[in-house]
Amino acid sequence: MRRQGKTVSAKDEWSLEVAPQRISYYELHGATQGFDENNLLGSGGFGSVYKGTLEDGIIVVIKVFNVQMEGTFQTFDRECEILRNLRHRNLTKIISSCCNLDFKALILEYMPHKSLDQLLYSQDYCLNTMQRLSIMIDVASALEYLHHGYSVPIIHCDMKPTNVLLDNDMVGYLTDFGIAKLLTNKESIAHTITFAAIGYIAPGELFM
Repeated sequence: MRRQGKTVSAKDEWSLEVAPQRISYYELHGATQGFDENNLLGSGGFGSVYKGTLEDGIIVVIKVFNVQMEGTFQTFDRECEILRNLRHRNLTKIISSCCNLDFKALILEYMPHKSLDQLLYSQDYCLNTMQRLSIMIDVASALEYLHHGYSVPIIHCDMKPTNVLLDNDMVGYLTDFGIAKLLTNKESIAHTITFAAIGYIAPGELFM
């Protein structure tokens, strides 16, 4: 379309992307041994996160949304939409999704070193100065892309150590876009921030 001199809007640009094939609930059930607690990586108001191994042997993270929570469908659709179209080395990659009336989940790339939060407060491991600086640069690079490098500026809305994941090389990846706000969206930001952790909300947003 660009070569033919036609204008491509943000909405049209997203529609050009092909969504990955969805994985069935039964495959996810098997990958997590029936969503066993031994595979539970964490949980929160949005739902739970599990480690799973797919039939082809790939280890993944399965983010299961709490369908009983108000706003879950909008949160799920928003995160799918954003993750499916973003392309940056410091943003979590979405592998697939699973969606029906009673179950919604995102299948994400697995990070062996888990979250920055776990390493910062670990008694068994201490990040050195260069590692901390490198991770800060990774996160800053991801945010710069969200704010200025994508067709529609995106505000993450919940920046905190638990939303920064690390791979084998200690490269930082920004994750959890369930409350991200598209700047073209007319939805009230007051509604958006209700999902965020209070300690990490920009002070000005508390009064909007």
